[in-house]
Amino acid sequence: MTTTRKLTVRCPDCGSELAVDAETGALLGHRPAKQPPAGGKDFDALLAALDTQKERAEELFEREKAALADQDRLLEEKFQEALKRAQDEPDLPPRRPFDLD
Repeated sequence: MTTTRKLTVRCPDCGSELAVDAETGALLGHRPAKQPPAGGKDFDALLAALDTQKERAEELFEREKAALADQDRLLEEKFQEALKRAQDEPDLPPRRPFDLD
């Protein structure tokens, strides 16, 4: 029975631990680095981020509400223009393909 020599190496980039076979260099295992709770931010920073998100959501809501009101105005103008055009032009029957012969 052969015993494998295992090396434990810490990644300098992400901090995870890698278990590597000393003879072949094959990766035997991987353990991700432990992340601090809440991404390492304190309560005040999280609360400030929440307030920022709330302000951004309110701005987006107001912008969409104004766009919807403007859309209603544009649709009303288009409807009035189409109604005026329909009243000015005579009502012609649709052309049938066999009338073109």
